[in-house]
Amino acid sequence: MAVPNEMKDNNILFTRKQFLTKLDEVAIWDVIVIGGGATGLGTALDAASRGYKTLLLEQSDFAKGTSSRSTKLVHGGVRYLAQGDISLVYEALKERGLLLMNAPHIVKKQAFVIPCYGWWSQLQYIVGLKAYDWLAGNYRFGRSTYLNREKVLQSLPGINQKNLRGGIEYFDGQFDDARLAINIAQTCAEEGGTLLNYVRVKNLLKDDNGNINGVIAVDAEANREYKLKTRSVINATGVFVDEILNMDTPARKPLVKPSQGVHLVLSRSFLKGDQALMIPKTTDGRVLFAVPWHDHILLGTTDTPLNYHSLEPVALNEEIDFILDTVKMYLTSPPTRKDVLSVFAGLRPLAATDKDTSNTKEISRSHKLFVSASGLVTITGGKWTTYRKMAEETIDKVIQVAGLPNSACKTATIKIHGFLNKNDDDSLTLYGADKVFIKSLAEFNVELSEKLHPGMPNIKAEVIWAVRNEMARTVEDVLARRLRILFLNAKIAIDTAPIVASLMAVELKMDKEWEKDQVLAFTELARQYLLDPYSEKTISPNPVTI
Repeated sequence: MAVPNEMKDNNILFTRKQFLTKLDEVAIWDVIVIGGGATGLGTALDAASRGYKTLLLEQSDFAKGTSSRSTKLVHGGVRYLAQGDISLVYEALKERGLLLMNAPHIVKKQAFVIPCYGWWSQLQYIVGLKAYDWLAGNYRFGRSTYLNREKVLQSLPGINQKNLRGGIEYFDGQFDDARLAINIAQTCAEEGGTLLNYVRVKNLLKDDNGNINGVIAVDAEANREYKLKTRSVINATGVFVDEILNMDTPARKPLVKPSQGVHLVLSRSFLKGDQALMIPKTTDGRVLFAVPWHDHILLGTTDTPLNYHSLEPVALNEEIDFILDTVKMYLTSPPTRKDVLSVFAGLRPLAATDKDTSNTKEISRSHKLFVSASGLVTITGGKWTTYRKMAEETIDKVIQVAGLPNSACKTATIKIHGFLNKNDDDSLTLYGADKVFIKSLAEFNVELSEKLHPGMPNIKAEVIWAVRNEMARTVEDVLARRLRILFLNAKIAIDTAPIVASLMAVELKMDKEWEKDQVLAFTELARQYLLDPYSEKTISPNPVTI
């Protein structure tokens, strides 16, 4: 598949080969970040933008874990306000505003409606949401308002009408988490950072005084080991945070315990309006959302404490039933298991405690930052919305610990890669400014303008773009995180895998055996996202017990 040289060179800042070369060229890094999720990527961007020689290492793909499995909300946290965590909500609302300002091609304002079936709930929610608006100040997304019964029925077609008195409309943010992760990585590269997926840190290096001065890492593709020297190491590995801490201090007490959140994806027909549904109080005292996302409906989430973690967590049967049973009370034509197009689970790193942790909704979601005696800096917890603030605090701490030359944080005003204020209904709009390059690929080769599948808007040119400019290395990288098809419809993702493998094989110069292995591996993975109406999923494959 021939492509002119000028097109090949256009906008390419993000190649794995280029970054691997730097591992041999740089004698000592200022900052090495372990973990390529929201927190790690944000931290690497902060460090690189301050002028520090920055390297990020991710054992799998960027945002492979929790950071691609969120409820896709950029929000202050309405339920945290109800719990009285004012400072957390205030910080998140400000960061929500900065995200919209710096990444408007990915983040958008989303209207939510809370249906009310009693006069007291109407009063309670409007007062709370007016406080939410007030806390947002200049970063407010819209005014919370009371809706009468007729307005609620117009906003949420199919909502249960029995005893419905009215509702409250409020505004928050909605986004694509994995797409933002890739764009942050690209922004980091533009700021001079080096980022590598599929490079696992297997151990930490220390000097004679026991201070960390490097890492031992292995490139999974070439099976090559590197000893990398650095002035500081940051542990930003989410639910895997204790694995890195144990390299520093073996047999230590665990810092985090995972809590699982599950999401179900449905056809848009179950909630046809543009507004999202917010269920303010479930049977276990949490909230549940039904949010329009990529022309589908996303239902979630749960909060289930676990004693194991995995790169591919699997939804528990009771979590699936909980979501469906809760939604059943609010929709006139509720979904059943056979209507679920995809189911996915993510793990949150919550603070480990000796107390009973079954009531995870009461554990603070605020992030935690601390320094080990060896100088290892660990950042964990928090949420997508506050990734930038977490990164700022982390690098401020690293400057103190490692004695780096002082440099002020710049990320509050840095535009995220792809920044574009002008959006439309084109499926490529999510790429922002990169949209024109993908269209150019399709125009140069008409075959690349073809859809990957009639049931999805994605075209073949997106696969080529993902390999060349977004470091996609596997079929899973493309279908799960670059295009999101696996998360939207697992059956379509399986059907599409052979086409994606064929396109990638040409780009990566791989043979037919590679194609076959990729399709088989992806199909096996994708089956975990399918929900058999009669099956029960109980535990994650290959879990790591804590």
